[in-house]
Formats: sequence, C-alpha cells, structure tokens
Amino acid sequence: MATRSCLQTIRSAYSSFSPKEQTIADYFLEKPQEVIHSTINQVADDLQVAEATIFRFCKRIGFKGFQAMKIALASEIVTPIQDIHENILEDDTSDQVAEKVFQSNIRTLQDTLNILNLQHFGEAVEYLLQAKKISFYGTGGSAIVALDAQHKFMRTGIPTEAFMDAHFQIMSASLLSKQDVAVFISHSGMNKDLLEIVDVAKKTGCKTIAITSFSKSPLTQKADLSLHTVSQETEYRSEALASRIAQLSIIDALFVNVMKERKEKAAGTLQKIREAIAVKKV
Repeated sequence: MATRSCLQTIRSAYSSFSPKEQTIADYFLEKPQEVIHSTINQVADDLQVAEATIFRFCKRIGFKGFQAMKIALASEIVTPIQDIHENILEDDTSDQVAEKVFQSNIRTLQDTLNILNLQHFGEAVEYLLQAKKISFYGTGGSAIVALDAQHKFMRTGIPTEAFMDAHFQIMSASLLSKQDVAVFISHSGMNKDLLEIVDVAKKTGCKTIAITSFSKSPLTQKADLSLHTVSQETEYRSEALASRIAQLSIIDALFVNVMKERKEKAAGTLQKIREAIAVKKV
C-alpha cells in the first residue's frame, strides 16, 4: 500500500473536523510548502493555537505526530504533479475535457487506494465469504453501484439482492439474519432513508459494511466496518458523482477476492449463468 496521503486524508475527513480543526486543515491544504519548512511552534504561532492542538490534529489524521506528518506531506509535494483534472475551462476542446475527466478518475482511484484500511478490507472479504446471503443497499447514484454489486456477486454462488425502491429495501432489511451481510453504499453517509434501513438491518444481527467518503459520518458510526473513498468536486462534476468510480472499484476488489476463494464453489453457478445468457446472443 502507498504511503499515507496527508492531503487526501485531510480532504476526506474535512467535514467531520471541528471549526478549529478545519482552520488547521485549511492551512495545511493551502500552504503545504510552508508547513514542511516550519516547526510545530511556527505553525502554532501562525494559527494562534497551542502546539498541543497541532499535535492532536496530526494524530487525528493518522500520524504519530507533527514530524511524521511533515515527512508524508513532503513526499507528496517534492515533485508536484500538475492536477490538470481540477479545472475544466469553458474553452477546453473535447479531447482536453476527456483527458481531464480520465485523469480525475485515475486520481480518485489512487487516492482511495492510499487511504484504504487494509484490515477493514480483509475483514469485509471474510464477512462476505461467510455470508448466507448478501444484500446491497444504496439510494440515488449509489443505488446503481448496489445493482452493479448484485450483478457481480450473483456469480459467486452466494444469494444476493439489491432493490431500487426504498420500501423494498427496508422490507428486505427486516428479513435479514445473523448469517447475512448487508452492504450500504453512500457518498455522504448521511442519507436519511439509508440510515433507517441500516437501523432495521442491525436489529436482525446481520454483519454490516459501509462504503462511504466520510470517516465520521452516521453511516460509518452505525456499520460494523467501513471502507472509505476519496473524490474531489469540480465545476462540472459533483464530488458524489466523482466518488462513484471509487465505489465501483471497491466492489470490484471485494468481488475478485471472494471469487478467488470460492473458485470451485462458483464454477457451477458460472456455468449455469453462461448457459442461460447464451440463448440471448445472436
């Protein structure tokens, strides 16, 4: 796994920071060059906060202290890469827009990989391997990701389901068991309908997995474990839309791991699916 990304970790968790923490975060994001050439005392003086406050912030974003954070930050900006995906201009040609969109997607995937909690990922794979049934839930754009997940996991031989309708979702959640796994997909982790479904699912005793962009969101707090994505908003594409490719990639990674472990068990299922869809081809 790549070195922890300081700037992307800050961006991912920004909405969960206190006002004072957001002030520190803004300073780090806007003046990274100054930070790596400053002492903790100098940064504290600039922000008019205590050194202990800076130290706690560094711990909050996953570093042992200010020095460890500076090392990680320096590795990100010593050879800065032009972020051409960040600004799509009105006079950009179609091929320039295409390149910027592709570069944005590549950056989203790399940043998500950088912050991926490998322990949680491994535990999620084990949850899915032991599941009697897997249910995928999402609303809006995330519902499309849930349907894609069902489409993939049907091949594992484990019964799977995903519903677009909120009533169907909450009904299915009420019928889960302790042997089942529910996967909840939401960029913000704050969708009221989805959180209600989580509460219903939790009452059944099933295992719950969250895929979301915000580490301190209500969804993260409710789920047994969470896998986080990173994305950035641009003028022509919302942050939620940009996060979808990261959500899809996490689903892909989970699916491939499950298929690898269930290769023999899934063989019969794959054969049945291939025979069934063969008649649909010209």
